[in-house]
This record gives sequence, C-alpha cells and structure tokens, in this order.
Amino acid sequence: MPENLLIPSVDLRIGSLEEYNRRQKEKAALHHKKPKPRPCITISREFGCEGYPIAERLRELMMQKTGDEWVLIDQAVLEEVSKRHNISEEILQTLGENNSIMNEVLATFSPRWKSDHDYFRLLSRHIVALAEQGNVIISELGGAVITRHIEHSYNFRIFGSEAFKIRTLADRLSLEPEAAEKLMHRQQKARDHFNKDFLNQDGHDLSLYHILFNNDRTAAGGIAHTIADFVLGKYAG
Repeated sequence: MPENLLIPSVDLRIGSLEEYNRRQKEKAALHHKKPKPRPCITISREFGCEGYPIAERLRELMMQKTGDEWVLIDQAVLEEVSKRHNISEEILQTLGENNSIMNEVLATFSPRWKSDHDYFRLLSRHIVALAEQGNVIISELGGAVITRHIEHSYNFRIFGSEAFKIRTLADRLSLEPEAAEKLMHRQQKARDHFNKDFLNQDGHDLSLYHILFNNDRTAAGGIAHTIADFVLGKYAG
C-alpha cells in the first residue's frame, strides 16, 4: 500500500517500544507506590492529513519537555508486537484478569466482527495496556474510542479540505492528482467502515476529541506544539 512509504521502518519503532518497556521496568522497581498515571495521547486524522509527521514531532517534543521516554504506536507496530511474544507479554502485564476498562472497550465491539474477535481483542488489550502506562502516542487504531474510558487520555483529530489532502498525497507519494484523489476516498471509506462496523462508533463524532486541527491552516509542527502544551498543561493541573 502506498501509504507505507510515508512511515519509517517498523523495526525502528519496535526498538523504541523495547526501550520504553525497559525504562518502565526500571521506574517500577524504584517506586513502592503506584505513580500518578502519565498522559496517553491519541491522534485521529482524515486520510491525506499529516498524521505521522505530527505524531513523530509530538513524540520528540514530549520527550524533551518531560525528560521521559515516549513511544509511538500504530497498527504496523501492534501487528509486529503480536508476533513477538516477549514484547507482547511485557505490555500486557499491566492488565489485570478482570480489567474493567477492557471490559468496557470490548462491550463496544460490533457483533458483526465475531470472526475476528480474538485478533482485535488482542490488539485492543495492547492499546489499553499501553494507554494505562502512559507516555504513549497512539496513531489511528480507533484510539479515541478505545481509550475514552481512561481519564489521562487526550484525543485529537486532524482534518483538511479535499484539495489539501489530494495535494499532500500527490506530493508525498509522487502520484497524479486523480490517482491521489481515488486513494484518498478509498482509504477514508475503509476507515469509516472500520469505526462503524467494528467499534460501533462514528470517527467523525466531535465529542470524542479534546481539540480539532485544520491541517490546511496549521502545519505539522504547529499542531504538535499545541498538543504538547495542552496535554502538559492538563497533566500538571
């Protein structure tokens, strides 16, 4: 799929996740009482908007501002995690046998997805476990829906005009405008179906998000800075 060209190697991000898990273990060993939950950030976007550049810049900013390790999670990373038993087990250790948040998440799943229940249950358990640990940025994956029961989760959505999204896709993927437009509509339709048919939720529901950003008028760096300042202001408060 052409979009893969926009995102760096999964191995690089898995390495970041392994370092994140190592540091979480070190911190746990130093604390006898449960620390204050750290923020979880979810980023949703219309297809064609600058999701990954925003998420990666945001991760850099959050590490600079907090002095902590932050990890960026998307579907490719979670699919690789599910194949690597050692990493998967480390993440899932944060979830109890009867995690109430996980039960609430699973209750939203559509019965139409019964055939894929085990697969998506595993991915969602990883999302919830990482969100509960905090210092994580979740890109797509229905993150705003899955983490909406977690108090320290902050959800943001990026939108843009069709002209902007077509131009961005054409430039970044070296496509003709007509091909970029077809790709944009096809992928957006698939995302909308996922949210509706799997999560029983409309991803365009504005009540899910803390802030919306118009990508036409705000560049990736500006969006990342605004999210960082907002989350850290809320967290400090």
